[in-house]
Amino acid sequence: MLLAIDCGNTNTVFSIWDGEKFLATWRTSTEWQRTADQYYVWLSTLMRLQNIEAQITDVIVSSTVPRVVFNLRVLADRYFNTRPMVVGKPECLLPVAVRVDQGTAVGPDRLVNTVAGHDLYGGDLIMVDFGTATTFDVVDGDGAYIGGVIAPGVNLSLEALHLSAAALPHVDISKPQRVIGTNTVACMQSGVFWGYIGLVREICARIKAERARDMRVISTGGLAPLFQQAENLFDGYRDDLTMHGLTVIHKFNKDAA
Repeated sequence: MLLAIDCGNTNTVFSIWDGEKFLATWRTSTEWQRTADQYYVWLSTLMRLQNIEAQITDVIVSSTVPRVVFNLRVLADRYFNTRPMVVGKPECLLPVAVRVDQGTAVGPDRLVNTVAGHDLYGGDLIMVDFGTATTFDVVDGDGAYIGGVIAPGVNLSLEALHLSAAALPHVDISKPQRVIGTNTVACMQSGVFWGYIGLVREICARIKAERARDMRVISTGGLAPLFQQAENLFDGYRDDLTMHGLTVIHKFNKDAA
């Protein structure tokens, strides 16, 4: 069985894949100080609580936080007796090409999303990931990653408003009933929600115009379901997009070995 780990700036997701389906998925906050022993105690406790008896034989890791990778390597070696695949390292092969400026380091999460999108939907895609940052990844017709756009994340924008303006409170993002807010919270929610709808719509329109072709827009990430409420914005949504991509990359490397 495969343990797939996606480490983002805010959260780290662990999923167990049995070759056909995910048996379980768990999420924890990303903390680079967390040791391999702590990871194992947390993971084994959750497995026991859900009566999951999984014999982990392989581990694959995608991490946007380099300092976390060492302890995840120790976790794989010490408790599962395996050397993990780490996306972005030379020994971890990708089933798609990466066509960007020479010397550019592309985030592993963006590469994994590209692989997953091409596997699930084919080519000519715009992958929108609502994470700590809101990223747009452009997938060519042959599945290659050819670049993208990075914008501030939704929660990051809300936090910046709260910290930088003394009179503005911390609010949770939600779809407002009206565009015109009649109180401070409603005004902030409207600005962020409709502002990001406009941001996504405009950036995707410009990408399509620049590429001079029709492209499907696929969303993922923690806040993606919220923005699915906007009409005619996305052509698809997958909450497990990154984890699916990790399983595809793992299989590709096993088949190539």
